[in-house]
Amino acid sequence: MKFANTLKSALLGLAVLGLAAPAMADQLSDVKAAKKIVTATDMHYAPFDMLVNGTYQGMTKDLFDGVAKEIGAEPVYQDIPWTAELPGLEVKKFDIVIAPVTITPERLERYAFSLPIADATVALVHAKNSKLTKPEDIKGKTVGVQQGTAQFRQLEAYGKELGGVNIKEYGTTDEAYADLAAGRLDAVVGSLPNLTYLVKNRPETFALFEPATFGKPTYFGWVARKDKDSESFIKAVNAALLKMTDDGRVKSIQEKWLGKYTELPREVPAAK
Repeated sequence: MKFANTLKSALLGLAVLGLAAPAMADQLSDVKAAKKIVTATDMHYAPFDMLVNGTYQGMTKDLFDGVAKEIGAEPVYQDIPWTAELPGLEVKKFDIVIAPVTITPERLERYAFSLPIADATVALVHAKNSKLTKPEDIKGKTVGVQQGTAQFRQLEAYGKELGGVNIKEYGTTDEAYADLAAGRLDAVVGSLPNLTYLVKNRPETFALFEPATFGKPTYFGWVARKDKDSESFIKAVNAALLKMTDDGRVKSIQEKWLGKYTELPREVPAAK
């Protein structure tokens, strides 16, 4: 009888402890409960993200609208300077960074990436009247690039190979394009989709180098936190992207903003 009472008391104590213990955190559950996904992006990165008469639009928005709908939550879009996005993600100011972020081995060690959303191969653009043609012509020239980007690091490495390039960093690509048009730069480095869009819309001012690209092929993805809490969330994002790929929505969005469709990997590229 005494043993039974002791056992009963022990089980009751465990039950109380169980009720008192906090539930395991899960970002996907939190997002669904809140019915919103808080995002961060830089709305000065056409054609992915841009403000047109104060309204946010672009390829990223179209893609993430579809992803959020599949998850069952409303997206909250925030315009955040690129240099503040990944630090803000780490301290949980938002759920995901949807600015196109180049997938690199270093970043894969620290963050969880979505499936690729676009090609991110580094490329060069010059002013229409420039005498520069090939990528190697930037040797000794002044080249603009957005600060803190993978494109900056690739330009830095390429400049060393060439024997020296004067690199000027900018907060946004729009600022770099303005200086290029004004003759204060010899070229601007960016991802191929961004520069193709720029030349398509301003052919009287800019032209791509021939060939336009240098370095290894790379991809853009979105970024989430790399922890147990966030695993279900990034899996849901990737499942939505695959569904949108298979039903043709990704193709339609790419053609709308980039003018062509590029088949993308169905897995996140491995760190090498």
